[in-house]
Order: sequence, then C-alpha cells, then structure tokens
Amino acid sequence: MIVLLPPSETKRAGGDGPSLTIDALSSPALHPLRAALVDELVALSADRETCRRALGITAAQDGEIDRNAALLTSGTLPAIHRYTGVLYDALDVDSLRGATAARARARLAVGSALFGLLRADDPIPAYRLSAGSKLPGQPTLAARWRPVLEPVLADIAAGELVVDLRSGSYAALGRLPGAVTVDVLSENSSGKRTVVSHFNKAHKGRLARALVSSRSEPDDAGKVAALARRAGMRVERTGDELTIVIAA
Repeated sequence: MIVLLPPSETKRAGGDGPSLTIDALSSPALHPLRAALVDELVALSADRETCRRALGITAAQDGEIDRNAALLTSGTLPAIHRYTGVLYDALDVDSLRGATAARARARLAVGSALFGLLRADDPIPAYRLSAGSKLPGQPTLAARWRPVLEPVLADIAAGELVVDLRSGSYAALGRLPGAVTVDVLSENSSGKRTVVSHFNKAHKGRLARALVSSRSEPDDAGKVAALARRAGMRVERTGDELTIVIAA
C-alpha cells in the first residue's frame, strides 16, 4: 500500500543532507522535468517581481524566492521531514519508532509541483512552487506533469493499492483512476453535512498515521475503511471513495 500525501506550502528550513542531486531521487522517469523545473525556478528568482507573480506571493514572502535561488546549493532533508503544517502535524512521523517508522518510510509518498512524486526518504531542499503556479512562457504545471507523472503513478498502482489523499490541484498533476480517495465532511445535529476545508488536513493526517501504523496490508477500499474505523474514525464507503464524517 502507498499513502499519497499532498505537499504543504510551508517547508521546514535548512537541512543537513548534501545539496540536491536529481539522480538521487526515486522515479527516474521524472528526472528530466524535475531538472527543467529546478533550472527554471533558479533562473526566475533573479527577477523578483516576475517571480512573485508566477508563485502568487508578495514582497513580504521574498524569503521563498531566496529558497528557490538556492535550490542547487542548499542542504536537503528527507521529503517526509521537509513538509510541515496541519496534515504533517497529525501524521507526526517523527514520533514513530522501529517497524512502524520503517513502514511509514516504505508506504508514504508525496505529490509535488516541483518533483512530481517523492518517496518518504527522497532528499530535497526547501522550495516554493504550488500546483497552481504558472511559470513564464510555459504551459501549466498540470499540462507538463501529466504525460510523465501519470504512467509512473499507474505503474505503482499496478502493484500496490494507492490511498490518494492529495487535494484537487495536486491530483490534477497526475490522475490515478482506481485509487482510494478520501473526503472529509462535517455533520451537524440535524444531519446536514458540509465540506470541511482547513481541518480536513488534520483528519487526513490521522488517517495516514493509522494506515502506516498498521501491520496489515489492505488491498481494497473496504479494508482501508476498516483500519480507519479501528482508529476511531467514522468512515463511509462508496466504491473506492471514502468519506470521513466528523461532528460539527
């Protein structure tokens, strides 16, 4: 089983690993586009105003441009330690030990606008590039990633169940029919349900933690739902789509 996470806009700073080497990353079929995007971001960082527009940031966030300028020289961290925020706080991979930590490294993957797909131990620098970013003179990131990322995802899914926790914009970079998908809905006392926005990340993080902590190897949506229920989550299933229902 592979648990495919969204990235986060926020990244942990620094890193004690060697500088980025594209060839050291998993999924070699993605290397050419990874290298092209890295080079484009480094070059773009020289023009701050254009870079701000492309990345959708303000002058107060120019530190993100500095990170991109240093993509080829800054230290790296394993991908699963680079990303921060609500989902990653709930996953809390740093607290996992022994066999559970090893399962997490084997099962966790992250969708990325810059790197396409990362496995947990892939060494990456801090960077800024979102799925909705539009680099000057280039097609959309979805148009660039789909032709190369979708075959890689399909190969993975041919051998293992994929639980796809990516948000819509990141799922659009590489579609994966047949994956188990997860929504989070809030239900009030009258039974009315609404979509959970920000805090859906926390519940997806809890689910990811339950999935990597289990010694069992679920091979369909029903078994994923059963694992989530054992972790105390209220889950409904419709085919390959799961819905986590939380109290309003």
